Amino acid sequence: MNAAPQTKFSRYASIYIELWKNSVAREMGFKSNFILWIIVELLWFMLQLAFFNVIYSHTNNIAGWTRWQVVLLVGASHFIQQLFQAFFLTNCVNLSELVRTGKLDFMLLLPVNTRFLVSLRTVDLCGFVNASSAVGVMIFALHKLHIVPSAGNIIGFALLVLCGILLHYSLMMILAASAFYTVRAQGIVWGYYQMFNLARMPDTAFRGLFRAVFTYILPVTLVSNVPARTLANMLDRPSRVLVLLAIAAGWFVVSELIWRFSLRRYTSASS
Repeated sequence: MNAAPQTKFSRYASIYIELWKNSVAREMGFKSNFILWIIVELLWFMLQLAFFNVIYSHTNNIAGWTRWQVVLLVGASHFIQQLFQAFFLTNCVNLSELVRTGKLDFMLLLPVNTRFLVSLRTVDLCGFVNASSAVGVMIFALHKLHIVPSAGNIIGFALLVLCGILLHYSLMMILAASAFYTVRAQGIVWGYYQMFNLARMPDTAFRGLFRAVFTYILPVTLVSNVPARTLANMLDRPSRVLVLLAIAAGWFVVSELIWRFSLRRYTSASS
């Protein structure tokens, strides 16, 4: 009775392994670009840390967050952003080109779920390297805070990171699906990606409508603050976790509905 689901899982796993191999081969074909991009991302990460270092040279506290708590938050934000970039960013951005050039037509003919192929066909290996630097910063920040996270904290952090990545992916796929109507949607997708910069800010620093929008509608602050709070034993309200889980699940369902609706309206580039 369970043979069919396992066979389907194995089939998709083997397809994804082949996509990985193709991505590795592509990256190794342009080693200089691979190394340069890692350096650029590392410098950007250092600039973020330097920015808060300047701020904390004038104060000891920002909305209840100390220097090393914010460093932990910046590390968590960068970690989530880089993992998202590794798995999904390039694919979401490229959906517009697939629609414009008609390459999506060929994907629709393949005996595999189209969203799976569109979402995961390219892997950005630089993202994994850059994510490791964020792990190092988080470990150093925890050391400065004299915090040794428990196994439960680490597992909770990992699950919330996955939840945050899923949420970002769902929202970006919704924006990318606008390519079915506007043809070019890269600007919209990159616009949302730029809002990731808000994720490194303490959620308590925002007030009013701004806080409500970026916590419950476009929850870029929620995605990073909840995992960071979990890792640092700062989760004052467990309801934050439930809110993040509920929003992530809700946006994923909405993204699937929009994807299916948009795909039905797609008439191919040649028609």
